[in-house]
Parts: sequence; structure tokens; C-alpha cells
Amino acid sequence: MSSPAASDPAAAPHLRVVAGPASSPAEVKIINAVQGAIGTPAVIKAARGMSHFGEHALGWMAVGAAGALVDKSRRRQWAGVAVGAFGAHAASVIIKRVVRRPRPNDPSVQVNVSTPSKLSFPSSHATSTTAAAVLLGKLTGLPLPAVLVPPMLLSRVVLGVHYPSDVLAGSALGAASAAAVLAAEKRFTSDRTGKNPR
Repeated sequence: MSSPAASDPAAAPHLRVVAGPASSPAEVKIINAVQGAIGTPAVIKAARGMSHFGEHALGWMAVGAAGALVDKSRRRQWAGVAVGAFGAHAASVIIKRVVRRPRPNDPSVQVNVSTPSKLSFPSSHATSTTAAAVLLGKLTGLPLPAVLVPPMLLSRVVLGVHYPSDVLAGSALGAASAAAVLAAEKRFTSDRTGKNPR
């Protein structure tokens, strides 16, 4: 069931679009198609669980903190996962406040979860999840971006709280944030050892 703010643009008059369209008919059709194809109660329940895990990047920060406690020999890298996820989330929030694109508010879109703000672009969940997945993948050697990122991106569309362009932009921002963390770690290692790491 859609929230009043989601179904009535007048309920949030301060949300004026500065960059990008308030709504995209083509993207609304994609949301409708996704929700119609896989928006079952079980999928929505799973998507809500992912939403709560990724809120404010807290789940990913917890993973990084737990890894740092258990894997002491790679504590700095695990801390980097937490820092990278939080930094990516913070970057997405800043961009949201500049762009100020409202979340989907078409009557045909079912909003299936509450959100801490009414701003849509980019998706902070997509941003922090991509950053964390890239950093975790580098740390563990597992293909975690391919495993973790698509479900989170799709979940935001299933829940009706983001346009496809929101999640794609968020994922790109998350990848860039992870690359920045990895570059910083490489420089730190190089400074400590006096040589470039392989």
C-alpha cells in the first residue's frame, strides 16, 4: 500500500526537482513490469529484509566490524569494508540532497516499505551494497559483487522506492567509492613497505 507522501506529491511540497525528472514514464513501466513479474509476498518480504539490513549501511558496517574482530591479521582490510560502505552511503546522501529527485509517486507503483527520506537519486542501498561487495570480494577472493549487488538493486525496484536509474547510478557510485578505498589501502601498504604491492 502506498504511503500518502508517495501517492500525493502535494504532501511533500518542499521536494522540488533540481536535476533530473520527477518521474519517468518509461521507468515507471519498468517498475510496473518488475512488480508484476516477481512482486510476490515472499519476494517482498525478502526485499524488506534486505532493506532493513542495508539501511544507513549499518548491516555492512556490522559485517566489517565482525570481520575485524575475528580475522585479526586482516583487521585493517575488514575495517576498510565498514569505512567504505559508510563513506559510499554518505556520498549518496550528499548527492540526494543536491539532486532532490522525489521517489516514485505514480499511482500504479506499489510502495512496499517505509523510507527515511523522500529523496530517490541515487539509491543509498545500491551505493553502500556495491561498495561493500567490491571490498569484500577483494578481501575474500569470492565473486561477491555478482552475488550481492543484483538482488539489492532489484529489491529497491520491487519495493517501489526507486527508479531503475537510481539503483544503477548508486551502484556506479558504490564501485567508485570502493575503488577509492582500495587505492588508499594500496598507497598505505606502499608507504609502509617502501614498495608497491602486487
